[in-house]
Amino acid sequence: MRILIISDIHANLTALNTVLEAADNFDATWCLGDLIGYGPDPNECIERIRSLPGLTCIMGNHDAATLNHIDTTNFNPEARAAILWTQNQLTESNAQFLSSLPEKIEINEVTLAHGSPRHPVWEYLLDNRTASHNFDYFNTDYCLVGHTHLPVLYTLADGNFPARLTIPEANTDLTLKPRAIINPGSVGQPRDRDPRAAYAIFDTDQAVWEYRRVAYDVNDVQKRMLAAGLPERHIARLSAGW
Repeated sequence: MRILIISDIHANLTALNTVLEAADNFDATWCLGDLIGYGPDPNECIERIRSLPGLTCIMGNHDAATLNHIDTTNFNPEARAAILWTQNQLTESNAQFLSSLPEKIEINEVTLAHGSPRHPVWEYLLDNRTASHNFDYFNTDYCLVGHTHLPVLYTLADGNFPARLTIPEANTDLTLKPRAIINPGSVGQPRDRDPRAAYAIFDTDQAVWEYRRVAYDVNDVQKRMLAAGLPERHIARLSAGW
């Protein structure tokens, strides 16, 4: 079974559609949260994701904040401004869809969480020691996370501490071995100095993880963000992926 893995779309419909066109051979979709926030297309992105085949989707911190499940004062001023703008745009149907999303789920012997298995919505896995402690909070062979917008692989073989951190090159295939925490990177707002949209294909039969990057029309998204009055910092960062 080939599963499309996407995360942190952040209301960037152009990036999302480009990923879906590039990943044309998949049987199901697992979305790791943050469908909205930052970008200009919250309703369009939610509706596009809702239409995907075999969808399993979890809640991210921007999704939760837009629903007032998280205090927006926990966000920096620009992120908070984007959340408030999104709250004014979101349709009732799409808000109900976000409200229905779980924070953490196990599917096909894989754990899905937005931030981490320990704190699914909010914790950032940015170093191998933090990641190492999180292996105690899931029992499956693999855990898939988003949130940092950074493609990364943490492996903990035979209980060795700390976990090994690997930053894969773009468009490479990795054969996975238990146990691992894996981040596909961000579709709509990459932060690894590569502005191309990031996603992955997970071949569950072969345990192969296909890291993928694809260029999209960043300028088109920036124009829509500018017209919507969204923060300039979020507009600028799309060009360089920071």
